[in-house]
Amino acid sequence: MTSSSPLVSVIIPARDEAGNLPGLLDEIAAALAAIEHEVLVVDDASRDETWAQLVARAAQDPRLRPLRHDRSAGQSTSVWQAARAARGTWLATLDGDGQNDPADLPSLIERACQGDVSLVAGHRTTRHDDWLKRVSSRIANGVRVRLLRDETPDTGCGLKVIERSAFLCLPYFDHMHRFLPALIQTQGGRCVSLPVNHRPRGAGRSHYGLNNRLWAGIIDMVGVIWLRRRSRLPAVLEAHTPDSRTTGTEGTS
Repeated sequence: MTSSSPLVSVIIPARDEAGNLPGLLDEIAAALAAIEHEVLVVDDASRDETWAQLVARAAQDPRLRPLRHDRSAGQSTSVWQAARAARGTWLATLDGDGQNDPADLPSLIERACQGDVSLVAGHRTTRHDDWLKRVSSRIANGVRVRLLRDETPDTGCGLKVIERSAFLCLPYFDHMHRFLPALIQTQGGRCVSLPVNHRPRGAGRSHYGLNNRLWAGIIDMVGVIWLRRRSRLPAVLEAHTPDSRTTGTEGTS
């Protein structure tokens, strides 16, 4: 494995996370010290020192590849664009607020590399969020499981490991990151969930509330249901292989 084609590309969407990123990047480097990887951080139009920190750190760390938006485009767009710039076989996503624990990455990557899944999702069995996020997430997860039947208890967890080739086949839309297991399954892929650690936010504040977490998610779910019903994948496609006995030329004496 060479540095130009690492096993894992870690993708972190971040907005105003200058207080959390330095420690998070240190933890990622320690957790993945034995795994060839790169780290792509997408600065989603931060107004703090996020970009300056990333540029300074990238000058010392060739594995870090900072990207940025001049106007906020959201988490899904950040991940979608970074996935296309990534070079790894697998994409590992986690949030920039430090609540996802990078120490969980090796176990998720190990499970992904067993070869029978396209996505390994983290499951936050113990949440360290405020009451609004817990309640809206519980309701959204309950509705999603009932309607989509994606067999994933916690799609809101930012910690996931996804096969890059499978991700690149998915349809793009805003908020798609909340429905990755269902979208992967629509393409014929298999998903599993593993329990992961969840930590309180360090610095800064959350950018999510009731309107952009619960109500928007329910509206988007209608579109995902439509996509799943219209899909005919997986579909076995067989290619014709010419018979060498009929395509060869007769020998001459």
